[in-house]
Amino acid sequence: MKKAFTMIELIFVIVILGILAAVAIPKLAATRDDAKVSKIAQNIATMAAEISTYAMSKGATDEDFLVMSNAAKTMKENGNLTLGTNEAMVLADGSNCIKIKVVKSATNDDLVMSFETSTNDICDGLQSVIDINSYPMKLRGNSVTY
Repeated sequence: MKKAFTMIELIFVIVILGILAAVAIPKLAATRDDAKVSKIAQNIATMAAEISTYAMSKGATDEDFLVMSNAAKTMKENGNLTLGTNEAMVLADGSNCIKIKVVKSATNDDLVMSFETSTNDICDGLQSVIDINSYPMKLRGNSVTY
């Protein structure tokens, strides 16, 4: 007589695999979203540091410094940033998420970040990670010493 699995045993295995897949797939998707948020947040922090370092070394900010920032270039290549004059918009899955702007005046230069209306989970995660209370960041003026 041949030894083989019964139909009931095979059905139980398929049901167990289905339950495991139902639990594991959402966890994997959440991990991927967390990785995207982490990568974009790190690029934003790097971009702010590059702008601050440039302003400190030059004593001023150029109109198009956001375009010259290495982190901005990387984010633009990845589709996470659109650039304008003295302004950048961070995108999360194609939706506007965070506006970054260098505000210039005769005596001060400030790096300002503001949140756009959140439209997806990645944007929500990104906005929860960024400390908006750190902005505006003084780049030049009476409160900044070189």
